Amino acid sequence: MTTAIKTLAQFNQLKDAEEYFEFFDLPYDPKIVNVNRLHILRKFSQLARAVNEDKTQSEEEILLAYRKALQVAYNLFLNSSGVEQKLFKVFQDKPKNVVMLSDIAME
Repeated sequence: MTTAIKTLAQFNQLKDAEEYFEFFDLPYDPKIVNVNRLHILRKFSQLARAVNEDKTQSEEEILLAYRKALQVAYNLFLNSSGVEQKLFKVFQDKPKNVVMLSDIAME
């Protein structure tokens, strides 16, 4: 059985998380992807940017690195949550005008 050669042009047409997993022939649990879709894709995007910094890689090497990056991003959310990873600005910003109960001292 032969596998069709995949290209960056094909990769750039992908839109859904499931399409990325299918493109890279990676197994995934739809329940995990449904709950963590944005977080997985955000982490994958961060890891892919690091791959893109190396301008010496061939297209095949880039796609292999992207595949590994997607697997790493997915695996991260098997045992973690978006809140724990704090990938989005909303999780990184400190709340304003909030007094924590732990900050209140009894006299």
